[in-house]
Amino acid sequence: MATARRATAKRPNASKEELLEYYHEMLLIRRFEEKAGQLYGMGLIGGFCHLYIGQEAVVVGLEATAKEGDQRVTSYRDHGHMLACGMDPKGVMAELTGRSGGYSRGKGGSMHMFSAEKKFYGGHGIVGAQVSIGAGLAFANRYRGNDNVSFAYFGDGAANQGQIYECFNMCSLWKLPCIFVIENNQYAMGTSLKRASSTPALYTRGEAFGIPGEAVDGMDVLAVKAAGEKATAHCRAGEGPYILEMNTYRYRGHSMSDPAKYRTREEVQKMREERDPIDHVRDMLMAGNLATEDDLKEVDKTIKAIVNESAQFAQDSPEPAESELWTDVYA
Repeated sequence: MATARRATAKRPNASKEELLEYYHEMLLIRRFEEKAGQLYGMGLIGGFCHLYIGQEAVVVGLEATAKEGDQRVTSYRDHGHMLACGMDPKGVMAELTGRSGGYSRGKGGSMHMFSAEKKFYGGHGIVGAQVSIGAGLAFANRYRGNDNVSFAYFGDGAANQGQIYECFNMCSLWKLPCIFVIENNQYAMGTSLKRASSTPALYTRGEAFGIPGEAVDGMDVLAVKAAGEKATAHCRAGEGPYILEMNTYRYRGHSMSDPAKYRTREEVQKMREERDPIDHVRDMLMAGNLATEDDLKEVDKTIKAIVNESAQFAQDSPEPAESELWTDVYA
């Protein structure tokens, strides 16, 4: 299928080390999510579980442009974001399974994790609510006088939520360093973008507020990184917010309970065969003689070991004690 993929695979604008790092990070997310899907099917993960399979290039490309002190906040499709910013797969998987070894001590589950250490300000279950937090983080950066930026991720469905436009106005008015990242995976739960938005070019939503934006190939990690570098430079220079519409695609349903009957198998298969973000980097590595088939098999072997270890850690970790019901609760 390599011949059907993008011709740009033969002209990588990145070093061997960079490409291998992106390949490793994206494959880690892919294998982790596949394992999470397995554990969900076994009944070891309860509640909702939203997988990031297919969208890996977005967060890996943007994290390549982040620096120490930058913050990120996202929605409930959050496992990939946690791994990309350096959170421990064991702690993430333990949280998915509701165990005390998880990042939120087993009380947050798939949709509500947090790490102050990694400046990951949570996955959030209320659609669009995390964007206000992203604006608040940007306000804190401006108030402190540093050059850090906040990345506020949300989907094409959330792009229609009212509080997002309040954030656009505030961030533009006060020139807050917030990068609004619209992960446009084409379907809001089960509704296609063309049926839900009067303006299909979502990156233009900030024009009324004077916020620049652009559409990006979210299946190409190098295109994402290039756009991210432009956006972070804009924000760090004190020029205010920036909008990046990442045109991407999720291979699985909206959540594990979604049979995804609103699209054809052929559509999903075509994306997998022709636009897969991991295969794209693989093709660049192979075409440029930067890695061999055996090299990449070894990367996959290493990652599978990491993921299996995280799954075992999760299953071995105890459930939270009853006393945890009363910790971190506002009274």
